[in-house]
Amino acid sequence: MDLSSLKPAEGSVKIRKRVGRGAGSGLGGTSTRGHKGAKSRSGYKKKIGFEGGQMPMQRRLPKFGFKNFNKVEYKAINLSTLQSIAEAKKLDKIGLADLIEAGFVSSKSLVKILAKGTLTAKLEVSANAFSAAAKEAIEKAGGSVVIL
Repeated sequence: MDLSSLKPAEGSVKIRKRVGRGAGSGLGGTSTRGHKGAKSRSGYKKKIGFEGGQMPMQRRLPKFGFKNFNKVEYKAINLSTLQSIAEAKKLDKIGLADLIEAGFVSSKSLVKILAKGTLTAKLEVSANAFSAAAKEAIEKAGGSVVIL
């Protein structure tokens, strides 16, 4: 056995059908396209979503909804999360930089502090927004709130 004797397995390689190469080839004439009509001609392309004349899906279904471009999306951070960061890093001030460093938010996101969980540490918390209950809980623990 050597490299010159290698060949593909029997039946694994098909020979390409060459159409439009004269009547003698057996695939001349209409070149497997049938007779006449748009589909037999060069440059034919069916429209996207065309369903044979039936009303297409994108026209059958009604239009609805809209995107509110004034909507402000906040990343929610709970008091329990602030408590765990404060305990882990022994902090008395928590800002956006600390939350980014801890991997809870990205640098582009706006942060809102929510009141889920308990807060025992006395913290100065900086964020874009606070829920009323979270603000109350932070101040009750002896901390302060800074809205950015």
